[in-house]
Amino acid sequence: MTQDELKAAVAAAAIDEIRPHLHRDTVLGIGTGSTANLFIDQLARLRDDFAGAVASSEASAERLKGHGIEVFELNSTGSVPFYIDGADEVNAHLHMIKGGGAALTREKIVAACAERFICIADASKRVATLGAFPLPVEVIPMARSYVARELVKLGADPVYREGVVTDNGNQIIDCYDFMIEDPVAMEARLNAIVGVVTNGLFAARGADVLLLGTETGVERLPPA
Repeated sequence: MTQDELKAAVAAAAIDEIRPHLHRDTVLGIGTGSTANLFIDQLARLRDDFAGAVASSEASAERLKGHGIEVFELNSTGSVPFYIDGADEVNAHLHMIKGGGAALTREKIVAACAERFICIADASKRVATLGAFPLPVEVIPMARSYVARELVKLGADPVYREGVVTDNGNQIIDCYDFMIEDPVAMEARLNAIVGVVTNGLFAARGADVLLLGTETGVERLPPA
């Protein structure tokens, strides 16, 4: 199976995961990225079975609206029963690196408000140790150089993601050569740097279930 076929399979599995729990006033949390886009496309056929969605990016909001799915502001909905999103990397504890699409802050906010986080990913995203994928850090623009110097002290090789402005008007620094043995502790340490909005470690609030697309089918995995 191609990677796109694996992504489509986990998107379909996520539909099966949430379908029994949908009702007319359900508002879903929806992530950002190629796998989330495939989920949105499959969700369209159920649009009359739930109220709408909260999107973690402007791009996802537009895709949802394009399918006739109403998009709500998170401030008006409170919690959401499910947040469905992909990952750039995920380990056995269902800690993740996310933010390759620069939507990490809004993704983290929606995830924090979700009762259950369903991670959908193909098998290439599963790793023993997080960090081969560059860890994104969203920063206030005036703090970019300071934050980069602090990241060097932590052992990272920080690279400014040129030409990228987040939906929040901020900038992204990607941390290369930065293997992370304790994602929970590192997430907190990075967030404590002045000028950091948040970082792409989703460990303090990891996923509740991983739907992993493999050559032999979709595996449903809880945290180790």
